Amino acid sequence: MRHVSGEEAAEVRELLDGHGIDCYETSAGLLGISLAAIWVRDDRQFAHARELLDEYQHERQQRIRRQLEQAQQRGEAPTAFDKFRDSPVRFLGSLLMVALVLYLSLRFFFSF
Repeated sequence: MRHVSGEEAAEVRELLDGHGIDCYETSAGLLGISLAAIWVRDDRQFAHARELLDEYQHERQQRIRRQLEQAQQRGEAPTAFDKFRDSPVRFLGSLLMVALVLYLSLRFFFSF
């Protein structure tokens, strides 16, 4: 459940409840280091739950992709500049990390 939107988590809970799959949820805890997940209580229901989740994820992927394509056609899709404007520190930090990884990866190659 880490990095899952509240909307998606609610849809997954509703999906499992709607199919009568007995499950429980664990949180990441106060420090965020524990495993946040939805667990199936009965091992015999796991295969069915996995099938439902695989189908749900495929459908969600298709739906989100269609929404992005429609937003791009309307000119409303977020651009790199929009992401920079929304969170410049995070954007620049990400660029810095990419540059650091590239430097560390390539410096030995170019030192020969």
